[in-house]
Amino acid sequence: DYNTIWHYIDTNPAKWAQDTRYVTDFPDPVRRPDCCTNKEVTQMSRYFTKTLAALEPYTPGEQLKLPDLVKLNANENPYPPAPGVAAAVAAAVPGLRLYSDLTNGDLNAAIARHWGVRPGNILCGNGSDENLLLALRAFCDESTPLAFADVTYSFYTVLCDLLHIPQHIIPLEADLTIDLKKYCGLHETIVIANPNAPTSLLAPLDAIEEVLQTNPDNIVIVDETYVEFAPAGSSCLPLLEKYDNLVITHTFSKTHNLAGARLGFCIARPALIADMNRVKFSYSPYNVNAMTQAAGAAAISDEAYFADVTAKVIAERTHTTDELRRRGFTVFDSATNFLFATTDRMPCVEIFEKLRARGILIRHFNAPRISDYLRITIGTPEQMQRFFAALDEILGE
Repeated sequence: DYNTIWHYIDTNPAKWAQDTRYVTDFPDPVRRPDCCTNKEVTQMSRYFTKTLAALEPYTPGEQLKLPDLVKLNANENPYPPAPGVAAAVAAAVPGLRLYSDLTNGDLNAAIARHWGVRPGNILCGNGSDENLLLALRAFCDESTPLAFADVTYSFYTVLCDLLHIPQHIIPLEADLTIDLKKYCGLHETIVIANPNAPTSLLAPLDAIEEVLQTNPDNIVIVDETYVEFAPAGSSCLPLLEKYDNLVITHTFSKTHNLAGARLGFCIARPALIADMNRVKFSYSPYNVNAMTQAAGAAAISDEAYFADVTAKVIAERTHTTDELRRRGFTVFDSATNFLFATTDRMPCVEIFEKLRARGILIRHFNAPRISDYLRITIGTPEQMQRFFAALDEILGE
């Protein structure tokens, strides 16, 4: 009974704020009274450095811990980790009295086998966000801006603000596709999310290669968080042998079902890996703990489970796309584990709010150009059935 839940929130604001910590998707006009918001994160003491006074932290999707919740708002994988992960983590427990392997040796070897590269091409991070931070700290500064799209992963802006990196923001086209010609010959560090989030769209490999060709003296970071949900051959990994200015970032949160383990990695030439390691060893040498290393190695080594789970998500993505379009939604052709959709049947923010009141979380962005869209993570067939049952009820009101 979600009315009971909201009553609890309203009558126990302090406890609710402690439970939820800091996240909410609500645009300001519809925030429930006394809920903890991202604005509370930005409150500063008088001791907080003035150089970060304008810093706006990243706002994740809500992480509510409520029973019977359908959680389709953070692009997590709806299936559990590979069967061998639990045993691998348990086996790592006796060694926790020691520092973790700062070279991530076994994990790097497992990642290298999966991607067909050498361990020296791999650098692991505490989530791919840390890999992005390491790359930006290594390859950007006050005189070397970072170029990226206006509608893309919003953490790029946060990292630039945190690290005092100038931003060159390049608008997407009117249809929210990316014109990579605009990135050619920039002579700046560039990050391209491919497929892009939240639009879910995939850019062609030859267009990315042209960006690499025309910026030979600058690093091009390709964020491939979702590429394993895209058609085969979508990764720019084959370009690594040809271009020494390429950095590819990946995560274990999506296709390897380990969002809670916080594990990411990047693939690059050994010289660039050494540059980023120089930054890593200057602030957090043991950045990936022993249990996460064990979990990651076990997860990425189970190729059969990876293929099975990924296929299930892709199949449900196709079904969900068809069902939304049948209901009159405009849905982008997704190459990810989520859909980006809009409709004129009801304001998207209203759909978002009414689904939330029924215990179904999706994502709405109160942001320029995309406030009329919804981002819907692909769940299990059972979760998507509940989503559609609630959606039909809402649209029929």
